[in-house]
Formats: sequence, C-alpha cells, structure tokens
Amino acid sequence: MSSESTQDVRNFLVDQILLDPGRDAAVALKKQLSYISGDRVHKPMIYVGMATCGRIAGAEKTFKAIKAYLSDHQIDADLVEGGCNGFCQAEPIVDIQLPGKARLSFSHITDDLVQPLLDDVLNNIIPDMPALGQYRSQLLQQWEQMPFIDEHPYFKHQHKVLLELCGVIDPVSVSAYIAKGGYWAFTDTISRYTPARVCDIIENSGLAGRGGGGYSTGKKWRLALQTTSDQKYFVCNAVESDPGSYMNRAIIESNPHRLIEALLIATYAIGATKAFIFIRKEFKLAIERLEAALEQARAYGITGHHILDSGVNIEVVVKKGARAFVCGEETALNSSIEGKRAMPSSKPPYPSESGLWSKPTIVNNVETLFNVPLIMRNGAEWFQSSGTDISKGTKLFTLSGSVKRYGTVEVPMGTTFGDILDKVGGGMSSDKEFKAIVLGINSGSYITKDILDTQVDFDALKNVGAALGSGAFVVLDQGVCMVDLARFFTAFFKKESCGKCIPCREGTARMLEVMENATSRPSENHSFQTLERFKGVMQLKGLAAVIKDTSLCSLGKSSPNAILNTLKHFKEEFDTHLFERKCAANVCTDLRIFSIDVEACTGCTACFKKCPVDAIIGSPRYPHFIVEEKCIGCGTCYDVCKFNAVLIK
Repeated sequence: MSSESTQDVRNFLVDQILLDPGRDAAVALKKQLSYISGDRVHKPMIYVGMATCGRIAGAEKTFKAIKAYLSDHQIDADLVEGGCNGFCQAEPIVDIQLPGKARLSFSHITDDLVQPLLDDVLNNIIPDMPALGQYRSQLLQQWEQMPFIDEHPYFKHQHKVLLELCGVIDPVSVSAYIAKGGYWAFTDTISRYTPARVCDIIENSGLAGRGGGGYSTGKKWRLALQTTSDQKYFVCNAVESDPGSYMNRAIIESNPHRLIEALLIATYAIGATKAFIFIRKEFKLAIERLEAALEQARAYGITGHHILDSGVNIEVVVKKGARAFVCGEETALNSSIEGKRAMPSSKPPYPSESGLWSKPTIVNNVETLFNVPLIMRNGAEWFQSSGTDISKGTKLFTLSGSVKRYGTVEVPMGTTFGDILDKVGGGMSSDKEFKAIVLGINSGSYITKDILDTQVDFDALKNVGAALGSGAFVVLDQGVCMVDLARFFTAFFKKESCGKCIPCREGTARMLEVMENATSRPSENHSFQTLERFKGVMQLKGLAAVIKDTSLCSLGKSSPNAILNTLKHFKEEFDTHLFERKCAANVCTDLRIFSIDVEACTGCTACFKKCPVDAIIGSPRYPHFIVEEKCIGCGTCYDVCKFNAVLIK
C-alpha cells in the first residue's frame, strides 16, 4: 500500500474518533479499500496457506513453485503468504482470484501440481483437482459448476466468527485488516465509551473465559478497574502448552491484528497503559507475524503514546517464554514475565488486585480476547444471540485423533459433541469403533458414547462430571488403552510440576508409580510387587482427593482427573490390567506376551533378525520360538512377520 493511502486510512481512523463520521463514511471507506481487502483485485491474486500446519504439509515448496512459475511466465500477480482457514487436513491450500471473478480454493496442492493448476485457472478453466470451493460474493462473477466453500462438509456446520478472516486476508497487512473492519471497534471504543462502560458491555454480553474456568470476563475486568493503583497491566496468555490443542497459535498466525485490537480494547477497559502478550518462544512463526503486525500498528499510530490523537496511551509488548504447562496458571505466568521462575502463588490476593509487580493485572487467553472487538462492534445482544442460556458465543476446538476431517473448528455453544464428531469431523477415520473424546490434558475429561449428546456448555459439562478445558478435542477409537493414556497424562503432570507444593510434587510422582505398576509385568524377583500394586490402586482415589484439595494451582488440582475419569468410565479396563495382567488394546508393551504358531511359521528368519534383544531362537526353514524371559514386548516380530505366525496372548 502506498504511503498516501496509508495516511488516508490513518486519517480516517482519526476522523472516526474526532468527528464520528457515521455509517456513510464507513461504507465509503470499505468500498474504497475493497481492493486492499481482497474483495476485488486488479491482477491475479494467489494466496498460499503458510501457517505452521501448511508448512508442515509442504506449503513452502508449493509457494516456491508458484513464485518460479510466475517468474518463468512473466505473469504479474500478487503472491501472498497467508494463514490457515482451519481445515488443516487439506493443506497445502492454494486460493486463486482473477480480476472480476470469485476466489477459488484448492486443497492438497503440492509443488508438482502447481503448473497444471495455474495453467488451467489463469486461462479461466476449472482444473480437475481437489477443490474446497469458491467464496461467495455479490460483487464478483461466480464460477459455474463450482460449489461454494461454505457448503463444504467441514465448514457447513461451523459458525465462523473468530475464524472469519483466518486464511482469507494477508496476516501481516494492516491495510487489509482495516479494510475488513479491523481497528474500527477500537477507535469507536475509545471515542464513545468510558472504561467502566466497556466492562459493562462485555459483562452484559455473557462472554466467559475460554481458558477452561468459564468466569465472567466483564466482572474480572471490573475488579481491576475498581482497584486504585498508579499502574495496571493486561496480559494475554498465548502459551497454549496443552499437547492436544493449537488453535490459539493458528489464529495468531492467521490474524495477529485481531489480537492486538482486542488487547488494546481490554487494556483501555481496565485503565491500564501497558499490555503483554506472553507466548512460547517455540512459536516462531506466530511471534514473527505478531511482531510484524505490532510494528505496523505503531506506524499507524494505533499503539503507543497519544493513540490516533485521542489522548489514550497503550504500549503492547511481546514477551517470549519457555514452554511450561504451569504458565497456564495466571500467577505463575506473571512470575515468568517478572523474570522469576514460573511458580504459582496462593490466592487471594488475586492478580486483579495484586499481579505483575504487585499491581492490578488481568490475564485472559487468546480465544477470549478474540471475541472482544466483535462484541464492541456488534453489541452485547449480538453476542448473546448465539449459544445457550448459560454459555454464549462460539467455541474453538482443535479437532484431531481418529476422525476423518481434522483441524481448527468453530461451533456455537450448545452444539453437541456428537454433531462435532459426525457432521464436522465426518465420523471415525478407522474401522474401529468410537471410544471417547478427550477434552484436553488440563481437564482430563472424557466424553464417552453414552454422553455424546452433551452440549458444549459449561453447566451441561459439569452435570456429566466433565469440564470444557482449553479447546482440545481428541477422538479416540477402541485401539487406545485408556489406562496407558491415564499413565501418559500423569507422567506429563509429574514432568510439568513446578515442585513448589508437596501435594503436586510428591502426589503426581506417587500416582505415576501406581500407574506404571498397573501397566507393567511383575518381575519374578519381587515377591511383594503384586501386593504393592493392589495397595497402590486402592489408595488412588484417596490420594487423588488430597491432591485436588490441597494443591496450590490448577495444574496440581487437575492432575488426578485423567485417573479418576478412567476409573469412572473405564473401570473394567483398569481391572483387566490389574487382575488379569492383560491389555485389551495390546498397547501396554510390558503386558504383551508373544508366541509363534509353529504350524504357520516358515522359518524365514525375519523375526529372528529384527528382534532387538535376541529373544527368538530357531534355524532357517524351521519353526522359531520366543523366549518369554527375554522378550520385552516391543512387537517387532509381530510387525515383520508376513505369515501371521506371531500371536499375542
């Protein structure tokens, strides 16, 4: 965008504060900037999904191939490194828009498909390639016999609000974001509303924290606003250390300006002048795009001193930290920002009264903040129009596991988990039957077959003994061992424990010891191991209750959830491990006993050669045998046998 047009847009934002030009001026500006936003183009525009999921799928090679094609054919076109539209399974995704025509979106475009794709589309021919569809537009000519992208099975049952611009606009183009209505909510907020009024609007909307707690966001902000202090802080928690979710990282990579705008409004609402975005240093692409967006916002005068001549001062800082699950707890996160070890503090006082450097501080996660500009632009009633009586708005999930379609999804609160699995995800990806949905490692909650009709709602989940969590949605089939999964969760919590409080530090270690005993074969030289195993399991519930009641932070309090929910929903599986020393899913390697069917064995020696511990004996062309005392249950012999001669007892 030229410097003249940049200044024009900045002047508009200033005028919006000082003069309040109203809807006519807004419509005029939107029409003027329609080329910048991508609604219309003067020359071919090619958009490549270059978020982390796209890069993993090979989007960088696709991008280079497109760049080489344009150079070789001397074609003047805009090539954009874009974000993720949410359908991670379809990556690499390439969108193409020709002047006067609707935008097309194609999936699984690897570098070898670039030439035939561009040869056809640039000549107004629909290629015979996987297509997600075309975007609807009242301004542009539609392609014949091309379905609309919002009719695709993956998107059809979603309600895109937070993801509306993800995978659509250039993530690091402030002009494109403003042309789509970006920063208008912020300028409107600081020109029309007092901080107290902003807190009222957010509270009346019913927005609740999306980090898992579900506490009213507006009430939380008001606590900080009403606390007298010479300095206040607002912190965005973008750590996202739950192994089952990545939607916050995806939306930062795809629309960083939305997060900046949200943070500006939130910081203004509590009377603060400084905000931090705390993000994992491993999220290199998200950090790169976030810092680029912040630099642009400063250049436009949207952040910093005397913002857009309004007298409002807000500084936004990106704070990079190491991956630590405990930083999901707000007091531990604040300690990390202060340069201290990430360890939680007892509450009260709450951070809204005494947080960063003992000053009033509010911490919200990325998804919670992404709702704020939309509420301020459209009103509290608009936000209340979707969702349930208790839980308003939409919810983001990272849909993964044994499901046909996976990625980042957005559904209205009130949608059932069964509908997300079947309608959005397309059902199970394997022949194995559905077993459960895991709602994140921090909640340890399972949605089983008998409660699949449960709604995405804070109270509905409480009624079935579950919690929403941070947004993970991992689908499990019958091939998963729930006892082994609970052991994995417990090992994760033990590793992530900061060690400050004894219940968490020692309790997670003891729970892991019990789980490892339950999933391992007893040794012959330990005569009391069976007794210890039974004793440990009998003490699990009592131990879990003590840990939940006495741990300092939510990490410790939630650490027993996976074990307790396994005992609740899959007790027979636990009993099989405990009493019969068997794993029905054949996942627990220490409980697997392998043998060779001498009638089926041809003596090919494949298993003999591959066994890592020399537990197989035999001669070529004669049946082989497994020495159980040496076998470690790795299953290599089972995998390499071509004659189905290796059996699992």
